[in-house]
Amino acid sequence: MNKISKFFSSLKSLLIIAVLCIMQTVVFAQDKSADLNVNVTKGGGNWYASPWVWVIGGAIFLLLLVALLRGNSNKN
Repeated sequence: MNKISKFFSSLKSLLIIAVLCIMQTVVFAQDKSADLNVNVTKGGGNWYASPWVWVIGGAIFLLLLVALLRGNSNKN
């Protein structure tokens, strides 16, 4: 008897989860799509606002850090 009640309890839980997932899908399907207005201009801007500057700066920083740490370990 206990196994049967556990089975129906788990079946009931799975059914509730399935119904909630279906309801959530229906609700999301009715959402209005967002109005996007993307303005891509090739303005001058500041030199430090460019992502490639940060990538190169990070690479140089890592190289200096590695060089300093390796130089320190040789003295021991």
